[in-house]
Amino acid sequence: MRGIVTFYLTYLLCLMLGITCVALVAYWNYSYRGGFAWDGSIKQFNWHPVFMVIGMVVLYGNAAIVYRIPLTWGHNKLPWKLLHAGLLLLSFVLSVIGLCAVFEYHNANHTANLYSLHSWVGICTTALFAAQWVMGFTAFLLPCTPMTARALVKPAHVWMGGIILVLGIVSCISGINEKLFFALKGITNGTLPYSALPPEAITANALGVIIVAFGLVVLKILSNQTWQRPEPGYEEGVYQPLGYDGS
Repeated sequence: MRGIVTFYLTYLLCLMLGITCVALVAYWNYSYRGGFAWDGSIKQFNWHPVFMVIGMVVLYGNAAIVYRIPLTWGHNKLPWKLLHAGLLLLSFVLSVIGLCAVFEYHNANHTANLYSLHSWVGICTTALFAAQWVMGFTAFLLPCTPMTARALVKPAHVWMGGIILVLGIVSCISGINEKLFFALKGITNGTLPYSALPPEAITANALGVIIVAFGLVVLKILSNQTWQRPEPGYEEGVYQPLGYDGS
């Protein structure tokens, strides 16, 4: 019982951090960066960090821990598989919209694409995410997939899921830092320099810290053996690893 209470307290912390991430990234781009539009202006670029934080971090992290919620234990696993896949698909769609926002903005303003380390990590993460989703759908949702294949794929699927979350966080915090260096140049564009730590820099830095905290909490939930979904036939108090039944 104490383990379940601890899980829900940790899960509540995860939800609060996720909501704070969404609120902060929206506040930063609305209050300090001029708001949102889809017209090729800098306001279109502002959708990029919002959709990437929501998609690649917050929704993705919550999708990853669906199976850990004790209320789902003892029920048919298929609806939770569909929820897991659906949340990840929504996460991917939002991430693609975020990429479209920045590519269209760059093209409209004759700015080079994919030249920074942030963009390299981000595009590789999105490509891995797409491959992971297709592999997961094929292995775990197609009824024709044999159980032996599921058992073979599952450890790699779980491991890659954690890696993609980490890469998504790296992409987001590197993008936040890059944006602050570009936007807060001091005298050249009428702002206080980043090194002076103006309110915008504090807000964006805080967003980065909370994104990292959110990721650490998600990884804690994923790595706790006692919070893994019990598989059919488990003995009370003994939890089998994720790959136990291959599904």
